[in-house]
Amino acid sequence: AGSAYTYSYATMGEFIAWIIGWDLVLEYALGAATVGVSWGSYLKQLLAQFDIIIPHELSSAPSEGGFINLPAIFIVSLLSLLLIRGTKESALVNNVLVVVKVVVVLIFIVLGWQYINPEFHTPFIPEFVAAHVDETGNKVPEFGGMSGIAAGAGLVFFAFIGFDAVSTAAQEAKNPQKGMPIGILGSLVICTILYVLFSYVMTGLVHYSEFKGDASPAATAFAVTGLDFLQTGLIVAILAGYTSVILVMLMGQSRVFYSMSKDGLLPRFFGDIHSKYHTPWKTNIFFMFFVSIFAGFVPIKDLGHMVSIGTLFAFSLVCIGILIMRKKMPDAPRSFRVPLVPLVPILGVAVCFYLMYSLPGESWLRLLAWMLLGVVIYFFYGKNKSKLKDI
Repeated sequence: AGSAYTYSYATMGEFIAWIIGWDLVLEYALGAATVGVSWGSYLKQLLAQFDIIIPHELSSAPSEGGFINLPAIFIVSLLSLLLIRGTKESALVNNVLVVVKVVVVLIFIVLGWQYINPEFHTPFIPEFVAAHVDETGNKVPEFGGMSGIAAGAGLVFFAFIGFDAVSTAAQEAKNPQKGMPIGILGSLVICTILYVLFSYVMTGLVHYSEFKGDASPAATAFAVTGLDFLQTGLIVAILAGYTSVILVMLMGQSRVFYSMSKDGLLPRFFGDIHSKYHTPWKTNIFFMFFVSIFAGFVPIKDLGHMVSIGTLFAFSLVCIGILIMRKKMPDAPRSFRVPLVPLVPILGVAVCFYLMYSLPGESWLRLLAWMLLGVVIYFFYGKNKSKLKDI
């Protein structure tokens, strides 16, 4: 149930597993915070249609001219409490939300396609512009060209982390050996197709430059169709879809820390199970507050970069783990085998680091600071409390 952490524990040992488990906080916890911020932006748009205005000061981070993002904190807190009730209840809610989300994505693609302006896709790859300082003295990052595509891919990689969260529910699955590979690969293929079509339509409705700093781009794009009667429904469905994403991210995070606690690397607090609901409720409460801090006070762009670089780093280590596992245990029974080893894992590592390289330098500094903090905690606590210490 520990996702990449558990896999690394079995292949590369305790220390590397700790590094990945600590790094996964950037993927799951901050991922939930990122989507929570966008959820709040869509809620603000929805309420505005009914003349209910949420003040900017109460719906934006301090660096964006606000004071606190209350809608983001609200949804994170609500879903954290729902997760305490149990996987069955959470799964039922999530299944309904996913159906609504997929239906809306298909409606957006079908209806939006006829309003695409081909000029917005010309040139398909914008011309490269080097980083520079504009006339107001502000730093403008490089843009366009193949390096721009790499930078964009590194950021939107955030959208694909959901397939990894499937593995955190292995303990609750009836037949994880068979179900996990199908769930992971199936969701990855379906989501990739839908994301490509959705992005193509969205950038065809509105010029990509209009989305800069926009936390609710789908609503902005759909507004140009003139189908006002559908826009409210679209926003409601997007809110439902985002709710399912936040739910999965929070569940994934709690399961990773639960596994780390059972291995002795984290305090027993994170492994306590609720007597009635049989869930790691203390972990859920802890991350309700932890995620709420980031959702309430950090802008969405900074959160997105942190999530992407953290996830790419974790996945690169998993690819290395495949190489080690095949070397150490070549004949171990496997319900699913990665094809073309060592080529596929090596390419995976190379692509992950290339995308990481394309992200802003500030993201690297934040990743380094976070990982250094994790190393300190491991050597001062985890290593001394680990179950392997007595073996």
